[in-house]
Amino acid sequence: MTADPGFPGFPPGTARFLADLAKNNDREWFAANKARYQEDVVAPARAFIAAVGSRLRAFAPHVVADPRINGSLFRQNRDTRFSHDKTPFKTHLGMWLWEGELERMECSGFYLHVEPPNIMVAAGLYLFPKPLLHAWRESLANPRHGPALARAVDEVRAAGPYNVMGEHYKRIPPGYAAPPELADWLRYNGLYAGIELPMKGTLESAGFLDLAVEHFRNLAPLHRWLVDMTRRVGG
Repeated sequence: MTADPGFPGFPPGTARFLADLAKNNDREWFAANKARYQEDVVAPARAFIAAVGSRLRAFAPHVVADPRINGSLFRQNRDTRFSHDKTPFKTHLGMWLWEGELERMECSGFYLHVEPPNIMVAAGLYLFPKPLLHAWRESLANPRHGPALARAVDEVRAAGPYNVMGEHYKRIPPGYAAPPELADWLRYNGLYAGIELPMKGTLESAGFLDLAVEHFRNLAPLHRWLVDMTRRVGG
């Protein structure tokens, strides 16, 4: 793998900052280290988003790569209003590039999660909002869309040791049916696949962009099926 001229890899400071934040998760520490956050987390994350977005368009032509915070770069502070965990900051770096006409978190997309000592590379849709949950269940019974999903999942699994996730319900919801070979998918309330990688020797590598793109490309069949489903819902 070779270095991309627009992204040479994350600096060592990215992992150091996240590890330090996990030990010092309070507003005073974060304020005192805001310059580190901007230099070692925000700046390289934005460069990665721009570089990977350009590469993703080869197989996800309408992908959105928005380097702003609350665009493709998730905000670091947590919403603690309804959480028992009152720590103010996330201890991971999250990046999201989505494709579709719905709201960004209602679209399928590509996700990078950096949290020492590991990285997760994933694609799909974590949680179906109500209209998409109905469309998902209806798609499984469709004679074209149901088998196309099975083929997409098989293609992803054949490409590498990817985990396909999203199973939520213990039982098949009442009022829905699917062919026997697809019925278990009715217990899912989201659909995504990914792989966890060790951060050491990976994140800072000059070839990290190539590695991420390779995994995203392998996960793309599932993403494309979901983009097609959301397109039908969005009109």
